[in-house]
Amino acid sequence: MIFSSSLLENAVNEFAKLPGIGKKTALRLVLHLIKQDQAGVKQFSGAIAHMREAIQFCNRCHNISDTPVCNICSNRSRKQDIICIVENIRDVIAIESTQQFNGLYHVLGGIISPLDGIGPEQLNIDSLVNRIKEENISEIIFALNANVQGDTTVYYISKKLKDVPVKITTIARGIAFGGELEYADEMTLAKSISNRIPVENYIITGS
Repeated sequence: MIFSSSLLENAVNEFAKLPGIGKKTALRLVLHLIKQDQAGVKQFSGAIAHMREAIQFCNRCHNISDTPVCNICSNRSRKQDIICIVENIRDVIAIESTQQFNGLYHVLGGIISPLDGIGPEQLNIDSLVNRIKEENISEIIFALNANVQGDTTVYYISKKLKDVPVKITTIARGIAFGGELEYADEMTLAKSISNRIPVENYIITGS
């Protein structure tokens, strides 16, 4: 791809760094911005820059937030004794979209995957265990992707909590093995949450 302007080329190269964006798509986006008035482009770039500078992660659940404690954790109308454990922030958004869960969340920041060099110490597992012990949590719901890495993470955390008096469940297998939460339709995901099963049954029969 040959450019007549180094400014255009630099902008295209930056957009192409985004996941799922190739050079042709990046060029289309940049040309779209060129057609906009300068005020609109400044608003766009300013919103991105401000987001990156000001964004925070919740001190309690590690969800993305504008404040030290996210609006889900600070909402006292939600069930404070139930935690849904997810891999990432996209999964929080997917579950919230079902409007079928009224508890809290805990974002692990990934799942255990030795082949990818991700071990338990790199995830938000210790803070989860501390939350469960300190906040009198009655139930935790694993809402991790239905794959080997997800099952390994469920098993590891369950072992860490074997002496803690908390009910441990996981979403039902409405989501096919190997499927990802963020791509599941809302109805399937809602039913998987409503029909959650005890982890011991899941570990024996799920994988």
